[in-house]
Amino acid sequence: MQPRMTQPAFVVPGAMEALRALDRTLYQADVPKETHHLVHLRASQINGCSVCVDMHARDLRKAGESDERISSVAAWRETPYYTDAEGAALALAEAMTRLSDRSDPVPDPVWDEAARHYDEQALAALTLSIATVNVWNRLNATTGQVAGAAW
Repeated sequence: MQPRMTQPAFVVPGAMEALRALDRTLYQADVPKETHHLVHLRASQINGCSVCVDMHARDLRKAGESDERISSVAAWRETPYYTDAEGAALALAEAMTRLSDRSDPVPDPVWDEAARHYDEQALAALTLSIATVNVWNRLNATTGQVAGAAW
């Protein structure tokens, strides 16, 4: 497998640094790092981004997450492995990732449940985090980046 081109964030001067700076900032907010990785994994599964699925599963393993929690993210609603706060974050990630799938892209109950678990700053960071992984997914899927490649 060969990518169509070099990952665009490496091609445009300053792009990778800007995206990494945004990630660093978001990880400083009051959202557990594991929650960021869980929503990144779920959005990446939905978007079919093999690079990000591989990377975020590895990140979760490095963070000490169990195989059950990592392998069950796609079926999080049907498992006992996630807290209510994590479930709210995963539901928000799914809604934000599938904006065109319904007339009300992020229904009030999904938003309200997330807001019940995260204060405004944490919810803002979570929202930006989900948006950012969707950017990465779109860049990688569009250019055919390969999972496991050392980039």
